[in-house]
Amino acid sequence: MFHDRARIYVEGGRGGDGSLSFRREKYVPRGGPDGGDGGKGGDVVLVTDRDRRDLGYFARTQRFKGGRGRHGEGSNRRGAEGESVELEVPAGTQVFDSEGRLLVDLAHDGARAVVARGGLGGLGNRRFVTPTEQAPRVAEVGQPGESAELDLRLKLLADAAFLGFPNAGKSSLLRRLSNAKPKVAEYPFTTVAPVLGTVELPDGRQLTVADVPGLLEGASEGVGLGDEFLAHLERARLFLHVIDSTEEPHARFTAIDRELVAYGAGLAERPQVIVLNKLDLVDSPPTFGSDDPRVVGVVSVSAATGEGIDVLKRTLFESVPDAVPVPAARPEELADFLVYHPQPPRRRGLRIFRADGAFRVSGAGEATLADEALREALRAAGARPGDPVMVGDRTFPFE
Repeated sequence: MFHDRARIYVEGGRGGDGSLSFRREKYVPRGGPDGGDGGKGGDVVLVTDRDRRDLGYFARTQRFKGGRGRHGEGSNRRGAEGESVELEVPAGTQVFDSEGRLLVDLAHDGARAVVARGGLGGLGNRRFVTPTEQAPRVAEVGQPGESAELDLRLKLLADAAFLGFPNAGKSSLLRRLSNAKPKVAEYPFTTVAPVLGTVELPDGRQLTVADVPGLLEGASEGVGLGDEFLAHLERARLFLHVIDSTEEPHARFTAIDRELVAYGAGLAERPQVIVLNKLDLVDSPPTFGSDDPRVVGVVSVSAATGEGIDVLKRTLFESVPDAVPVPAARPEELADFLVYHPQPPRRRGLRIFRADGAFRVSGAGEATLADEALREALRAAGARPGDPVMVGDRTFPFE
């Protein structure tokens, strides 16, 4: 089954705790603080992989979490960073937040995007030395990582895409043209998921062609799930508009064209090759006269007998427009990271410190232990029932 949508939950790893340690050496009875910082938590990263074809992996696994950072240690040793989780997705994957806003468009091979950052590591006690406090007995707890529920949607990347009504013979043509083996039968809606095939010429040139399930009138409004299938046409540079030769070609062309106009996204302006299929079922070759500038070729074929397939293949290679250049992904950078709503820089907001068996909370404002968010943060920091918790100038027993 082809999966072009998935919902996942991602969470960055928690940062490691800072160390509360003092230098202990022979003949140095009162060594200074030497607690190292905790390591940063691991990120969750999406990476495009050319070998991935759909989002089927995420139908089986939906929750992903980065590794926790290691705690700091004495002798000023910093904790190791948590292991990041890299999730491989097909090129053409878009990422939306829970409110439906586009966050990331991974449009080419090698694109990367961090979708959940790991939490910052806590500071060790050596960081809290002041002129009046030379032996601080306090260290910071590591911060939690970012978390989010995300929707993944795949838009196929293809040089050309078949377009037309059900049972026009698109799947049979894809079999004839390419190495793909889609299901073929004599009834509508044989194709229920997009299929990609590679068309190759003797000189070694190749193009990818997508077979999209047939469209119905009203597809742009969701009839027959047409709006989802139309989305797969957005990144095709050329349409192969397949029309059954036994039907009136102009009426069929006009009906599909209305759906392209209604859907938008530039589909109505895309160049098209009109493919009059099922030539073996008519007495004379059909005609399609049009002065529409989008129609860059008209080819009559028979997917059943193979007549006209070589002409169609040559027309396909001659008609595909040049690809719009896409900047190559640069190592260790975000490629095609489209942020539609600004996010504030990360700060150390709510901070929790361990101090002589107690927990001290900073940045909590007027919060009390009745606030569930604060209680959850303390539980994650290791607080147990009965542990004293200091918020401002007040002290509460943790429950």
